[in-house]
This record gives sequence, structure tokens and C-alpha cells, in this order.
Amino acid sequence: MTDINELEVYNLSMEIAENVWKDVIKWNYFERDSMGKQLVRAVDSIGANIAEGFGRFHFQENKHFCYYARGSLFETKVWLQKALTRKLITEEVFTELNNKIKLLHVKLNAYIKSIGKDYTNSK
Repeated sequence: MTDINELEVYNLSMEIAENVWKDVIKWNYFERDSMGKQLVRAVDSIGANIAEGFGRFHFQENKHFCYYARGSLFETKVWLQKALTRKLITEEVFTELNNKIKLLHVKLNAYIKSIGKDYTNSK
């Protein structure tokens, strides 16, 4: 695989980030400036770290950046919970995003486990 856009885990992370952006951009200034920036940075970091790892030469470097992505995924979950608690997003939006994040978590863990497997099995 030579194109990041062929990577399902990357595409899902990008989809979630765009969904979050569409909600946060509608918030009032204070909410956007305080919490919104944190949420958007966390969710954008997921895909950015997957991409950076994908572009690295060594398998261990790729895994390393995927671990950062997983950390950002957990941070995103916290900010989404706070957004729900503070009534910045609806229960419906929270549930939809949370379900996608759960799926991304499973897929990211599977991707991390798969990194380097094809190479080591072909020797």
C-alpha cells in the first residue's frame, strides 16, 4: 500500500474530524476558543499521526505515531463527553461520534498489530 487514502483507519479518522469540525464551528466564541480548539486539535491529531507514521520508513516508527494517534483518540473522547455535559452537542451527535470513535479504536488497534506483519511473514 503506497497511498494513505487506501488506509481505512485513516479515512475514518478524517471523517470523524470533519464531523467534529462541522459542529464546533457553530459554537459561540467562548466555547470555540476554550473547548472547541482543544477538541478540534485532538481529533485532527488522530489522522495526522496516522499519516505521519505511514510516511515513516521503519515499522516501529509507524507504530510509535499510531500510539500517539490512539492517545489523541482518548483525548477526543474526553472532550466530546465534556461537550455533551456542557450541552454543546446533542445526545444524538455524541452517540454518533462516540460510536465512530469506538469503531476507530478497534480498527486502530488492529492496524497497529498489523504493522510489519506482511514484511516479517514474507521472509
